[in-house]
Amino acid sequence: MSQQNNNYDENDIQILEGLEAVRKRPGMYIGSTGPSGLHHLVYEIVDNSIDEALAGYCTEIRVEILKGDIIRVSDNGRGIPVGIHPKEGISAATVVYTILHAGGKFGGGGYKVSGGLHGVGASVVNALSEWLELTVKDGENIWFQRFERGHYNEELKITGSTSETGTSVMFKADGEIFEHTVYDYEVLLKRLREQAFLNAGVKIRFSDLRDENDIHSETLHYEGGIRQFVEHIHEVRGYAPLSGDVIYVSGTQGDSFAEIALQYNDSYNEVILSFANNIHTKDGGSHETGFKNALTKVINEYGRKMKLLKDKEKLTGDDVREGLTAIISVKLTECEFEGQTKGRLGNPEVKPFVEKLVMEKLMNFLEENPETAKTIFEKSISALKAREAAKKAREAERSRNSFGKSPMPEKLDDCSERDNRYTEIYIVEGDSAGGSAKQGRDRRYQAILSLWGKMLNVEKARIDRIYGNDKLEPVVAALGTGIGEDFDIEKLRYGKVIIMADADVDGMHIRTLLLTFFFRYMRPLITNGNVYIAQPPLFKVWRGKKEYYAFSDAERDKYIAELSDNGKNKVEVQRYKGLGEMDPQQLWETTMDPERRTMIKIEMEDALRADETFSILMGDKVEPRRKFIEKNAKFAQNLDI
Repeated sequence: MSQQNNNYDENDIQILEGLEAVRKRPGMYIGSTGPSGLHHLVYEIVDNSIDEALAGYCTEIRVEILKGDIIRVSDNGRGIPVGIHPKEGISAATVVYTILHAGGKFGGGGYKVSGGLHGVGASVVNALSEWLELTVKDGENIWFQRFERGHYNEELKITGSTSETGTSVMFKADGEIFEHTVYDYEVLLKRLREQAFLNAGVKIRFSDLRDENDIHSETLHYEGGIRQFVEHIHEVRGYAPLSGDVIYVSGTQGDSFAEIALQYNDSYNEVILSFANNIHTKDGGSHETGFKNALTKVINEYGRKMKLLKDKEKLTGDDVREGLTAIISVKLTECEFEGQTKGRLGNPEVKPFVEKLVMEKLMNFLEENPETAKTIFEKSISALKAREAAKKAREAERSRNSFGKSPMPEKLDDCSERDNRYTEIYIVEGDSAGGSAKQGRDRRYQAILSLWGKMLNVEKARIDRIYGNDKLEPVVAALGTGIGEDFDIEKLRYGKVIIMADADVDGMHIRTLLLTFFFRYMRPLITNGNVYIAQPPLFKVWRGKKEYYAFSDAERDKYIAELSDNGKNKVEVQRYKGLGEMDPQQLWETTMDPERRTMIKIEMEDALRADETFSILMGDKVEPRRKFIEKNAKFAQNLDI
């Protein structure tokens, strides 16, 4: 983006309305008062520095988590204007931090392109902070002002002299507003890395200084921009690129700018991330639609041009996007966001702009790089054949079941209740555990499906291998919903789908295989909150007739101490290696009785993060999996998705 007029002063700060109700209704401004809202405070301040970088005036941003979970964000931009605002009669910097919808992002004077909450960011962060300290360097003086819960006692004042320029903001999130005020380093790192990729050349230094014995620090600086973003995704997930360099196209239309980076890999998964003014549009929108339409057209046209497609043969969008990783980034003067979460770009003019850009430049690339074009085309044709095979398998399945209800699996012991508001199915590995579960259950509303043998890892298989698979078919038939494009949540036969496996490595593997299957082919089960993990006990601790079940080593030790009367009496401890070691009554009491059991409900706060996790855990590559396990070993006791 080109630099703009350097005359950025108090006249560029426009006021739309006062700072009211932010503390009363914080969710309206930052989404929630949970972890996502807390981290959003940091993003808003960083976005202001990024806007300076987009305008061409900032090259380095520092983000630090200090002791006490205090955040400090500093940049070497021009510094917020400190002159007296013509309308308010106070410093423009004070206006920015105390009046809602005040900033340099309106009217086109201060910034041509900006992210964030469209000017409300700084004042909202101030309103939701216990305290905030603002330091501005204007090339001559150092200016300082302190706020408490959005209010100030002293005006902006000079505290020293300097030849540097820039803005530094330090704040402490308000414990009266937020459920917790502890920041997650990995969550912030992911977002900051994203920003560094999206703004090629900007340097972000991120440090976690809360624990002097465990300091984390990273410099995020990518001259290759979104090209390196694609490479990073492949490296993290363990995907092997199928062609040479990442393909990159970019173009402008008036004040709008679009850039796209894409590369195919050896997986069967599609990863498309789209952004508008650095904001992740997780629900897509006009820029993503334009890209997808153009990609499908280009590859079909190329196939016909090179006589690689038969007369009536046509590749679908799913075919051409199998194994594709793409980043779409647009920078616009004014973004129109849609949807409840504002996660979808609505600007209608962006779709034809992106479509035309991709059609022209990608076709040129394919014609100039025949080897890469051939690799991409063969990948798409392979996906087409798999889709056709899956269609035949699906039709055969429908035909088999067309004369009545789908037959129930042999290993399913159903319940008598038919209303899925009350029913639940336990998916149990092994006949021994299945036998105990069948005898111990409440037959009115609890069904048991026993699985056996090694289950298919769907992360390494296309959908044509899923249909008719002898390990997965019983699960699909029992649940009644169908899979993939046939999935219908209305046909779900059980309100709770409970995975019950042994509390060991094999059990963990079975749980992960099933969760991968649900995530890839029956995802609404997870988003709708129907999937649970049973929590069988690890130990039985008893002395005489008094007995306890322990679900952790710490709980076991607590019960031993309680029963031993300070070490004088012998306490018996049994370690359950498998569910089959428990008799039906024990299994009911510990794991299946709704009055006493403990279960983990599988929820998906971040679909992209879940997608990445399944790719790492269940993919072909060992190294990404090893790194993931090493990094997350300390959380293994509470592993969740």
